[in-house]
Amino acid sequence: MTETTTVSTTHVQVSRRGAVGVIELSRPDKFNSMSRAALTAMQEAMDTFEQPDSGVRVVLVQAQGKHFCTGADLEEFKAMRGDTATLEDFLHHVHRTLGRLETSALPVVAAAQGLALAGGLEMLLVCDIVFAASDARFGDQHVQYGLVPAWGASQRLPRQIGLRRSLDLMYSGRWIDAQTALQWGLVNYIAEDGKLLDAAMEYCDALAARSRPGVAAMKSLAREGLEGSLDAGLEMELNRVLEAMAGPDPAEGLAAFEARRTPVFKG
Repeated sequence: MTETTTVSTTHVQVSRRGAVGVIELSRPDKFNSMSRAALTAMQEAMDTFEQPDSGVRVVLVQAQGKHFCTGADLEEFKAMRGDTATLEDFLHHVHRTLGRLETSALPVVAAAQGLALAGGLEMLLVCDIVFAASDARFGDQHVQYGLVPAWGASQRLPRQIGLRRSLDLMYSGRWIDAQTALQWGLVNYIAEDGKLLDAAMEYCDALAARSRPGVAAMKSLAREGLEGSLDAGLEMELNRVLEAMAGPDPAEGLAAFEARRTPVFKG
C-alpha cells in the first residue's frame, strides 16, 4: 500500500494510503482539540483529495492518542469570547470545514476512540460511516459550561438519533458508551480491541473499489432527500439513475455480473 504525505501541520497530519485519503488529528496532548489551524488544514486536505486526478476515492478521519477529539481549542475560544465578530468568523470557518466533509462527493469514514465530546461529536455527525473503539465515549459538554452547541449538534443530532435522545444528551451533558451509540445509530460499527484503524481501513479499501459516481450519487441522494418530501426525493432519485446509466460503470458492473468476475470501475 502506498503512502504519501500531502499536508503536515502540528495539529493535523494528512496522507494518502492507496485510494484512501487520511486526515489524522495529531494533537493528542490537547485531546485533539480543534484549532483554526487544524480546521484550515482539513479544508486544504479536502481540496487535494477532491481533485479528479488525486486518486482518492474515500476519506478517513482518525486521531492520534487515547482520544478522538474533545471539541474546540479552549485557549483560542476564550480569546474570542468577548469579540463577537472574531467568534462569528471562527464559527463560519468551522461550519465550512464540517460542511466539506458532509457534502463532499467522496464518502467520509471516521474512526473514533476514547472521548468524542462536544465538537468531536459534532465532527462525527457529518461523517457518513463511523467506527468506534470499544472504549469510545460520546457526549455533548456544552451545558456544563453555560454554552450552546455551535458546530451543528442542535440540528444534526436530532436528525440522526431522534429528538428526545438528543435533548437528553444536550441537557444532561452525560456520556454514552460505544454500545449505546451503536444502538442509537450514532455509530455503525464497534471494532475489536486494538483493531479500530485496521477495521476502518479495511472498510475504506472495499469502498474505494466501488463505482465513484455511484457512491457519490447515493451520498447526495440520501442526504438531500432528508430535507424534502418523499415524492421530491423519488423524483430526484429517478433523474440521478437515468444520468448514471449513461456512464461506463453500470455497463461494467452488469458485464462483470454476467461473466462472474469482479468489476473494475473507471468512472
